[in-house]
Amino acid sequence: MEFTVAGEPGEGATCRLDYRAFAYAGKFVVGGTGKALFRTGDGSDAVPDWTPAESLPETVDPTAFEDDVLAGVSFSPDRTDPACCRLRYVTVHVARRGEGIGPELLRRTVSWLADAGYERVRIAVNNPFAYEALYKCGFAYTGERTGLAELELERPADAPAPVRDDPERYRAGLAVFRDRDDAEPVRRFLADRLDDEGGGPAGPPELAGSADPVGSSESAESADPRNTLTDDGPS
Repeated sequence: MEFTVAGEPGEGATCRLDYRAFAYAGKFVVGGTGKALFRTGDGSDAVPDWTPAESLPETVDPTAFEDDVLAGVSFSPDRTDPACCRLRYVTVHVARRGEGIGPELLRRTVSWLADAGYERVRIAVNNPFAYEALYKCGFAYTGERTGLAELELERPADAPAPVRDDPERYRAGLAVFRDRDDAEPVRRFLADRLDDEGGGPAGPPELAGSADPVGSSESAESADPRNTLTDDGPS
């Protein structure tokens, strides 16, 4: 895989993704945000043997899609704090989920943002699987929520969050999802993370290091189809 930044915020960079393969593909044709991508590196298709579940309308040109993209993240500065960058959308090709590509893309993107001069990075998540993936990337729950009932997570751009290893903070965020979502995959996941009697972990997951091969650990993509990390808030 090859990590590339297709454009910084405000440069008008766009990336046309196949909406059948990527959640929130339409957000990546918006030119106002920066785009960080994992590409195959040689221009080949990200998933050569993938067959979409639905056909394209006759009005859509399939050659317009950038088929060498495996995953993408869009980002832009916080409107009230220019030293903070917000990750807006993270999406992984539907056929490449479960390989740890999303967390690795986040790690690379945060490193790039640190080099670009940002001091902090924020993201809002709407499900516990994304929450877990962000903790593996050094983010921690801030205790805040957006107007869309998403949980805010943050980390310094150049290091994991100092409070990332606080088990009470980690569990407090997960408990929010337990109180409002009764879907079976969510219940099973949260029971494993929050039920001490069931042998679940008492604290956050281990950090995913740069030496960890992609696909070496469970990721948010493998746990639930709602893997996309979203921040559609006002900031």
